[in-house]
Amino acid sequence: MREDKQLLVITHLSQLLDLVTGIGGFIVPLIIWLTQKDKVYGMDEHGKMILNFQISMFIYAIVSVPLIFLFGLGIFLLIGIGIIVLVFPIINAIKVSNGERPDYPLTIQFLK
Repeated sequence: MREDKQLLVITHLSQLLDLVTGIGGFIVPLIIWLTQKDKVYGMDEHGKMILNFQISMFIYAIVSVPLIFLFGLGIFLLIGIGIIVLVFPIINAIKVSNGERPDYPLTIQFLK
């Protein structure tokens, strides 16, 4: 196994592809994780963390859509999810580049 901080940073930042493609922020980290988890030190942990975060945010977005009809509450939740999905991959990429452990809030642990 080799240590490759740059690839870990790229994996975290690749989530931002969601803003451009809609689903690329899930598929690209998934491909990187599946192909590199046994080759790069820490990739398995980071990949699972990213995928858990992506799946969790998708579920929260799906749940907030019906809440739009309940006093418009879902709109505020979607805005909050959008901010979280934009900000935390950047924060965690910076943490990884500094050798710190990344942390994604409100993440449900699907992959352990």
